[in-house]
Amino acid sequence: MSTPSALQLAVLISGRGSNMAAIARACAEGRINARVRLVLSERAGAAGLDTARALGIETRTVAFGGGADRQRFERDLEEALAPAQPDLIVLAGFMRILSREFVEARAGRMLNIHPSLLPLHRGLHTHRRVLEAGDRVHGASVHFVTAELDGGPVILQSRLAVRPGETEEGLSARVQATEHIIYPRVIGWVADGRLAWREGRPWLDGQPLEGPLVEDFDVSRET
Repeated sequence: MSTPSALQLAVLISGRGSNMAAIARACAEGRINARVRLVLSERAGAAGLDTARALGIETRTVAFGGGADRQRFERDLEEALAPAQPDLIVLAGFMRILSREFVEARAGRMLNIHPSLLPLHRGLHTHRRVLEAGDRVHGASVHFVTAELDGGPVILQSRLAVRPGETEEGLSARVQATEHIIYPRVIGWVADGRLAWREGRPWLDGQPLEGPLVEDFDVSRET
């Protein structure tokens, strides 16, 4: 039996790119049948671009000029992505909101990871908001991208207990460690043909996915 061709990825980042690096290493080590063809940022100084180059991955920068130039930005983004011909666009700490038109043209071909248990705490500063709310559990969510901010169908969530007296920085680091596990896993499901977008919704192993899968990391069964 022939081995399926590797899933071609373009990863969009804005900062350190730790999830990008985790995905790239999973590809390089053969843990998922995928290849990062391009890492792209709207920030020329994004540290993740240096990480990508060190991993032998092509990088591009597409500058964002402000609200009035969003259409131009997205045209430039499309031009930068085109040579890589990605099967899947992976948002990994990409801090620009993409237009409905851009997203809907790529329905089922864009993933994102968000550092909360969606639909809780959409948007920014999730760890701080979790602590302020007194939440007992926290985590991260891998979801398909739709036009609704952080509102696409969730595929897999990590879950962990919020520890008494925990700081925002400590909680962020623990959640991020789970992200590096669950994001490559979901991409691997796409690469293996297990996860697909059909009829406007995610299907896993030949069945519609009715709700997110959840992996507990250190949450007690009584929580």
